[in-house]
Amino acid sequence: MSGQQRDLDFRFMAEPADVNYGGKVHGGVVMKWIDQVGYAAAVGWSGRYCVTVAVGGIRFVAPIRIGDLVTVAAKLVHTGTSSMHFSVDVRARNPGFDGQPGEERLCTHCVIVFVALDGVEGKPTAVPAWEPQNDEDKRLAEYAQKVMELSKGIEETVARYRDA
Repeated sequence: MSGQQRDLDFRFMAEPADVNYGGKVHGGVVMKWIDQVGYAAAVGWSGRYCVTVAVGGIRFVAPIRIGDLVTVAAKLVHTGTSSMHFSVDVRARNPGFDGQPGEERLCTHCVIVFVALDGVEGKPTAVPAWEPQNDEDKRLAEYAQKVMELSKGIEETVARYRDA
């Protein structure tokens, strides 16, 4: 395995400005956090400027509330020639300011794909290859590829109806 950074966690505190009228963090704020962590992880792996090219399989499964401590964890699960696929989990918990620390819960999950660009023409450039090291790695790599295949199928379906 290369000496590149494969995993990266960011932590955020859900602030009042992050929430909607229902008191839960906006999905767009969560997506911004995912993109920020994914970008930092992609740069950490590739050592290059990177751009987001796709997000697949995003699911919001539990709300994030004001004051929750949020961990956004990115893990590299597949590389192509110039692309890097990261599995991202967003977890939150009550930090216990009220004396009631909560259990960490999964709130959102997705796969995000970045492409590394060269510094001259802004063209895709090769990234260090990553190979699965164990059964869990293989499962995650297969999962990422399937999610992106499903997302591509959705895009093609939408394009057929949009262009009709």
